[in-house]
Amino acid sequence: MPRATLPPEARMHRPSEFAAALKGRRLARGAFFMITCAAAGPESGRARLGMVIAKRHAARAATRNAIKRVIREAFRARRHGLPPADYVVRLHARVPDLSLTALKHAARAEVDTHFARLVRCPS
Repeated sequence: MPRATLPPEARMHRPSEFAAALKGRRLARGAFFMITCAAAGPESGRARLGMVIAKRHAARAATRNAIKRVIREAFRARRHGLPPADYVVRLHARVPDLSLTALKHAARAEVDTHFARLVRCPS
């Protein structure tokens, strides 16, 4: 069974897009993640996602990939309700020594909370 993924137009690709979004407003900050956003460009009238998952905060590649999958899935579920903008989810704290399953549950709970808040109160 193929995994549901974000379409290419829902992702940020260029460093300039990330730089602009990271200079934007900080919308949410939790135990693991910080979400910043910048207004979407005129060519894109929808919400787009970028992720910054640093190796210094999550040393193992398997951990970083699992976190990215969780963030992508949470964004995919909420993307149509979010205001059109470029959102960057950044890991800002060291990941604790948890099992991968426990880490996925903790990350999903936090990201879902952040995105639910953005849907309710975008400004």
